[in-house]
Amino acid sequence: MLDLSTLVDVEPALVVANDLAHRGLVSSAGLRARYERPDGDGGMQHWPGTLATRIVLDLMDPAIESVGESRVAYLCFSQSLPRPETQVKVRDENGRVVARVDFAWPALGVFLEFDGRVKYGADGQTVWEEKRREDRIRELTGWRCIRLTWADLDDPVRTAARIRAVLAAAVERAS
Repeated sequence: MLDLSTLVDVEPALVVANDLAHRGLVSSAGLRARYERPDGDGGMQHWPGTLATRIVLDLMDPAIESVGESRVAYLCFSQSLPRPETQVKVRDENGRVVARVDFAWPALGVFLEFDGRVKYGADGQTVWEEKRREDRIRELTGWRCIRLTWADLDDPVRTAARIRAVLAAAVERAS
């Protein structure tokens, strides 16, 4: 993973790092220790191309569960958006966890879901259940939802502007 991060751009390296961390095969602390290890060459931080490695180590998050979610996290970083919390639990009136959202800015009352379409099936039942889930989250939290798809990730500037507008509106509502 560390070697890969010196050979490819940050985004694909982050996808791999998050997948490995999510599956428990690596840890940020372990990778960082190897990266900074004071060996004969002073550790990896002196290798060519390791600025990307440092960024990947700073961004990697074992809570991120998919390629799409990793790409959303990278989009937030690369477009200078506030870093969202990942896998935020939503609780009902009794404190029971009723949902988990991919990303959230709780202080701003906004959550973001990445929709890879795989979960939606052909019969429409899953779409209906997801709509009810989103409604319940909004009912419990009062938060606004942003949904992103693969196509949104292909235009990060436009997508970031959309996210930025929702976050700005949330700030306006709060003041």
